[in-house]
Amino acid sequence: MIRQQLIHMDPPRHAKLRKLVNRGFTPRMIGAMEPHVRELAREILDKVARLGECDFVTAIAAELPLLVIAELLGVPRADRWKLFSWSNRLIGGEDPDYGSPVDAQLAALELVQYGAWLGDQRRADPRDDIVSTLVHADVDGEKLGGLDFNMFFFLLVIAGNETTRNAISGGMQALCEHPNERAKLVARPERLDTAVDEIVRWVTPVIQFRRTATRDLELGGQKIREDDKVVMYYGSANRDPRAFVDPERFDVTRDPNPHVGFGIGVHYCLGASLAKLEMRIMFEELLRRIPDLELVGPVARLRSNFINGIKSMPVRFTPES
Repeated sequence: MIRQQLIHMDPPRHAKLRKLVNRGFTPRMIGAMEPHVRELAREILDKVARLGECDFVTAIAAELPLLVIAELLGVPRADRWKLFSWSNRLIGGEDPDYGSPVDAQLAALELVQYGAWLGDQRRADPRDDIVSTLVHADVDGEKLGGLDFNMFFFLLVIAGNETTRNAISGGMQALCEHPNERAKLVARPERLDTAVDEIVRWVTPVIQFRRTATRDLELGGQKIREDDKVVMYYGSANRDPRAFVDPERFDVTRDPNPHVGFGIGVHYCLGASLAKLEMRIMFEELLRRIPDLELVGPVARLRSNFINGIKSMPVRFTPES
């Protein structure tokens, strides 16, 4: 089943399936979404800004990616927290706060069953959403099979909210811990285009992927043989002194920034433009409306060897009147 996910699939099949949803994630299409994404970000902050304190993860960071991916997929807004729960249980299978490896398998089953139900709805009543596109897709004269659809839905739900949520959470933590860098963005919000890439480099939400070597080579003095299983640690690449000047420094003006936080090659993140848009807009709105947000308690990190996640992050700020 795992090998039927787009991120674990080789060309040419990878390219054929990726084309099904590519058009919905082009920079032009994502750019057209900006007014609505900003409206959603403001709606989120309207609920929080008067409180003076909150858990940043659940109240702010998780909400925007959940609302956006739910709309894109065609998931009813009221069901978005089901996606949040399934994601936490799946990614947090090794974290006792979220469940267990057995519960993670149960969450995967529940998510796939929900996707199948939604797919049945869209076969009968197609709409302008990704699920409708998938269930009515034609791949070289064939309809998308049930397993392919399930794994596509599974991947879009998890990737569409987990990584961006943790980039926003980790980015806010970094800005709180580096007030001089935050001051640069408050003074010149246009720097956020550059800052977003630095946040992704600094946080590196995806820790690692395992791949299979396609040929013999030597890397860093280590001999790797064809068909060897290798693990790529993106955080290591994003702190590589051969690629970055002073890589252990958080610098919102870092340019160029050749990070690999969105992957590389044919598997470069399909939703990278969307993630950058969500991050930029959320930080623009946060820094404008809640410029004095600060950490007020321990940051609870996810126990995981796959996602660099934050479970909770208590913050406070001057409430809006």
